[in-house]
Amino acid sequence: MSITDFIEIYPNAVSPEVCAQIVARFEADQDKGPGRVGSGVFPELKDSRDLMLQGKAHWQDVEHLLMGAALKATVEYLRRYPHLLIAPLMLKMGNPPRQLTEQDILDMPQERITALVQTMLRPGAVNLQRYTADQGGYPYWHCELYPRDPDCETLHRHLLWTVYLNDGFSEGETEFLYQQRKVKPRTGDLLLAPAAFTHTHRGNMPRGGDKYIATSWILMQRAEVLFPQQ
Repeated sequence: MSITDFIEIYPNAVSPEVCAQIVARFEADQDKGPGRVGSGVFPELKDSRDLMLQGKAHWQDVEHLLMGAALKATVEYLRRYPHLLIAPLMLKMGNPPRQLTEQDILDMPQERITALVQTMLRPGAVNLQRYTADQGGYPYWHCELYPRDPDCETLHRHLLWTVYLNDGFSEGETEFLYQQRKVKPRTGDLLLAPAAFTHTHRGNMPRGGDKYIATSWILMQRAEVLFPQQ
């Protein structure tokens, strides 16, 4: 296997037309608020206007569309990196049961591997964000795992994803610290990467135009779902 940084970009995951519609709806919505980090609102760490879609019936169509794009990308990601599920879960298949192998996942038909992803993983809440030109950004180097949540939801995050809803500005990249890589936003592209400290990252300030993104996570299913009591 060739050396990889585990940062994958899926072009045109959402059409430019749909992205423009999402941006327009975001701007028309009055529920936007200041961007938050795990411990609260700190503009010096993250300066944005955010809109969480969870529980908002009038945003359900967009939420489902974005989650669908993320699911499709996650299936492709799993085909490239089968140990995304094999390593943490020690899955078995067949009769009599045997350990699932990398080749088993590579050979799975699309319907089956999609069902596997939906069984073992789950989508996170979708957040729409605007970073104002020459002002906004997420300069704090951060990862997506955060132990403050007493329900440990944030520790179940396995992958992060971002859909870039526009371009037409300079800079504003998603920058990964240890990989020394800057991902330039391109309308409709979906970025997928591991959620742990290995992929510590930040969102650079956009220059000359506002930056709009949708973000969320792919989480492991909770233990009570994966390992129900008999």
